[in-house]
Amino acid sequence: MKKIKLTSLSHGSGCGCKMTRKDLSIVLSHLPPVTDPNIIIGTATADDAAVYKIDDKRAIVQTVDFFTPIVDDPYAYGQISAANSISDIYAMGGKPLFALSIIAFPINTIPASILEEIVKGGIDKAKEAGIEIIGGHSIDDPEPKYGLTVTGVVELDKVVRNDKAQAGDILILTKPLGAGIISKAIKENKASEDDVNEAIKVMSFLNKGASEAMTEAGIKAATDITGFGLLGHLYGMLKASGVGAKLSLSSIPTIKGVWEYAKKGHIPGGTKNNLDYVEEKVIWGDSVSKEAKYVIADAQTSGGLLISCPKDKKERLIALLSAANCLVISEIGEVVDDKENQIWIS
Repeated sequence: MKKIKLTSLSHGSGCGCKMTRKDLSIVLSHLPPVTDPNIIIGTATADDAAVYKIDDKRAIVQTVDFFTPIVDDPYAYGQISAANSISDIYAMGGKPLFALSIIAFPINTIPASILEEIVKGGIDKAKEAGIEIIGGHSIDDPEPKYGLTVTGVVELDKVVRNDKAQAGDILILTKPLGAGIISKAIKENKASEDDVNEAIKVMSFLNKGASEAMTEAGIKAATDITGFGLLGHLYGMLKASGVGAKLSLSSIPTIKGVWEYAKKGHIPGGTKNNLDYVEEKVIWGDSVSKEAKYVIADAQTSGGLLISCPKDKKERLIALLSAANCLVISEIGEVVDDKENQIWIS
């Protein structure tokens, strides 16, 4: 296969995320409100997926996601993108049913064999999730993009949402951070092969087991960590729930090598935007370095689930997450009573 540096064809910020949360909030604020009574979750709380009631017991869960290449291996890129798309269904406590593909590709300038590898990666990851990709849409575009729209189902009494976190809950994260910073280093030809492989492993890992564990434990509040980073998605959950949080920096898991890349300045634009967005809501401890701020604001692709777990369910949840072989099970902080939705980090 002809060697092509896919990331050099991407004009994005390193995570495939071009629009900031502030930009998105402004756009959504000008749209008419959702009024259909069957819509359980729409745009109001900026949750991970839409949830639409179909009968007295079940609802459809639907999401869409796509982005530009963040690694140079086309098969890995397809796997990562598929895992990322399906993750939003898992974040809602849902079960994916099927997917449709979204493809933008410069078919006249890049060999079709590259696209075949991207699509094959997506198909194989979807099969791992137990679903099929049964259609889609493609366009000729100078910048490659790939992703899925995924449809799933969830029982109404098991919907997990981002507006149900309560003071006293423990915050548990199921994947390490740093994918955005490492992706930036990949684009700049500075990432080691071992660190690239570790990042691919993290990003392509399905949140299936973590999702099943949290629903079995009776969890009601969670979100997955993607383009807006840990701080952005946490703040979204806190704002929707009317609470605040305290985090322990030393408890936040990271991908091997990410601190060195952060110190060398391989910071994606999306990560910088995330930090700017939440800065006024975060109270930093004196020992928190600039690199640490970037790491915990890092724009992730296919990150882990951030679960808000009541203390009386913590032991069972951790046991179930362990049985599901999650990449990490890290207690990173707790939800606190704070109407200003502030985040304390020490």
